Amino acid sequence: MNAIETHDLTRNYDSLCAVDHLSLSVNNEIFGLLGPNGSGKTTTVLMLTTLLRPTAGTATVCGYDIVREGEKVRQQLSYVPQDMAVDIKLTGRENVLLFAHLYGIVNPKDKTDEVLSIMELSDRADDLIRTYSGGMRRRLELAQALVHEPAVLFLDEPTIGLDVAARKKIWEHIGTLRKNGMTIFVTTHYMDEADQYCDRVGIVSNGRVVALGQPSSLKSQLMTDVITAKISGPFVPLEVEGIQFVGQKDDEITFTAENGKEALPRIAQSLTENGIQVRSLSLREPTLDDVFLHAVGKQEEPHHFNDQQFRTMLRRRK
Repeated sequence: MNAIETHDLTRNYDSLCAVDHLSLSVNNEIFGLLGPNGSGKTTTVLMLTTLLRPTAGTATVCGYDIVREGEKVRQQLSYVPQDMAVDIKLTGRENVLLFAHLYGIVNPKDKTDEVLSIMELSDRADDLIRTYSGGMRRRLELAQALVHEPAVLFLDEPTIGLDVAARKKIWEHIGTLRKNGMTIFVTTHYMDEADQYCDRVGIVSNGRVVALGQPSSLKSQLMTDVITAKISGPFVPLEVEGIQFVGQKDDEITFTAENGKEALPRIAQSLTENGIQVRSLSLREPTLDDVFLHAVGKQEEPHHFNDQQFRTMLRRRK
């Protein structure tokens, strides 16, 4: 029995299909769900954690149906949302102790001390949350999530807004949980993190899985070499034999080719002949970013970006 199973899981919002016949199997691993904004990542997590009812399809967590056996599902999991889930007017210990009481833990004080120690927060346990850094607050949220020893942990953008050191520390703790037998289901926009820490990833676009597998396997499916050109002026996709256009980000154009050294001068010549000024060309091996761009293509933002909401979320993390 897999920890998470979905079969044709679907969620519609009126005429919008946010999750479209999603089928996944996840067990005893760190599984990363990747995708552009509006691709259905958070909607999928909300359904699997019983916070949102699916329109169609089925899913189980630890063998329990998310619709018919919601209470049993919730007993098996913990969910750390993207937005802050701690009370800044309480101490770290009080926050975790509250969750221990809510879960009905037999020895709440002992369990609170245990999870605070695991997250390396014992020395700051009696300080108010408002004095915590963003990374410490995220680790406290993990402590809250671990207090009832869940079999499955859902993390929605666990390191967003954190500095590099804090991000690394969070992933070290996530890796330890995985080694101890916990199944981790994570969404993230950081491709480098997914590449380094996830056992498998699924890339979704418009509610559908467009790539699934180990990061190394997905990268090997691309042509061997990646060529990046920095240009000036507008760009029109080129058709050059043996060279595949992957995508554009700002002034950088990405291609793949079996023989990158041979492809470099051909790309430069083709760009120049089309009136495009080439500022630089570089050659490297594929990354998960390249896999992502290749799988989802150019995406339009489904909604206007809420800059104020994003800044508010980042301030809470500090």
